[in-house]
Amino acid sequence: MLEQTDSPVLLERPAIGVALLRLNRPQATNALSLELQALLSRYFSELAVDPEVRCVLLTGGEKVFAAGGDINSMAGVGPIDIFQRHTERVWAPIQHCPKPVIAAVCGYAYGGGCELAMLADIIIAGRGARFCQPEIRIGIMPGIGGTQRLVRAVGKAKAMRMALTGQPISAEEAWISGLVSEVVDDDQVLTHALELACSIAAMPPLAAEQIKEVILAGMDAPLETGLALERKANALLFASRDQKEGMQAFIEKRPAKFEGR
Repeated sequence: MLEQTDSPVLLERPAIGVALLRLNRPQATNALSLELQALLSRYFSELAVDPEVRCVLLTGGEKVFAAGGDINSMAGVGPIDIFQRHTERVWAPIQHCPKPVIAAVCGYAYGGGCELAMLADIIIAGRGARFCQPEIRIGIMPGIGGTQRLVRAVGKAKAMRMALTGQPISAEEAWISGLVSEVVDDDQVLTHALELACSIAAMPPLAAEQIKEVILAGMDAPLETGLALERKANALLFASRDQKEGMQAFIEKRPAKFEGR
């Protein structure tokens, strides 16, 4: 365990191939300050090109994942100030991270916290977790994916209800709706998410990255386009050493050792 610091985001290396990013503003319920967002963006940019990292795990605290945007930094500003923050650029390294990203969510993921969790490829939620887009209650609306990613995850009816009422949904409802991947006991969230991250990190990284890329690229494409992307990505992997190693290990009934080549 790394020593606690005043940094709003802590980077840890809990296992081979796994990087853990921990939101660290407990005094502000992990509200997404501009400093926190910038640091998170920088870390994702660095981890994306780090050959030692095969999976990124993102978490908050035991009681709260992230409470949303920092209202104090928004209350007195105008539309041009908000526009010029270019949150799409700040969040781009998270959105476009080529490596699998797992969010481990305990407590509430509200507003920007919910939007941040939705950038992950897999969400592991504690039974006590809550997801919410409450922006309408303060006179605004989700601005970093809370309408577009939410509707793609849970469908129009549930997205409309969440965004128009600002009411939270439980982890169980989020799982039924397709927002989260798995629900576990609150005290097992990080342990389970880390086990999953280690399992993914042990897989061939080139295949993992291609799977992620094709699923995301094909989600909003016509089926035939997605299938074409899938065929070409699959064929490309037959040029890798890991494909040769994986199939030979299967034939020889031994564990494969994947190198990302």
